Amino acid sequence: MSKIPLTITGATQLREELHRLKTVERPKVIAAIAEARSHGDLSENAEYDAAKERQAFVEGRIQEVEGKLANAQIIDPALLDADGRCVFGATVDIEDQDSGEAKTWQIVGEDEADIKSGKISIASPMARALIGKYAGDIAQVQAPGGMREYEILDVRYE
Repeated sequence: MSKIPLTITGATQLREELHRLKTVERPKVIAAIAEARSHGDLSENAEYDAAKERQAFVEGRIQEVEGKLANAQIIDPALLDADGRCVFGATVDIEDQDSGEAKTWQIVGEDEADIKSGKISIASPMARALIGKYAGDIAQVQAPGGMREYEILDVRYE
């Protein structure tokens, strides 16, 4: 499996989720299965089926998160010698050349992406267009409505 790029924040969030799954969710599911078993006949016990289904989900998610952490390449953009270049983990201020609308994006791993909080996936067309550019450069992005141009106003490593 290839390395999965993560910011320090993203790795911390995954570790916290893994801890919660193992210390809170797993024991809760085990207790629910035990409770459902005590009700008798398992063949017609909807509570038991639901608890087993929940257990499968929790165990699957634990394996998924452990796999991501095992293959994580944690990148701190502040430590990179990017010299003002847009790289993974950088926070980029851009301005749409047509509308003049300004936005701020941080380029993060696929699991960390959250448009509402200004985090875009490294695999997104916008991030791919920004990577390698400097403040003052124009990035061209193929959008569903056609080609869009954005001026890079600032690149920060937070």
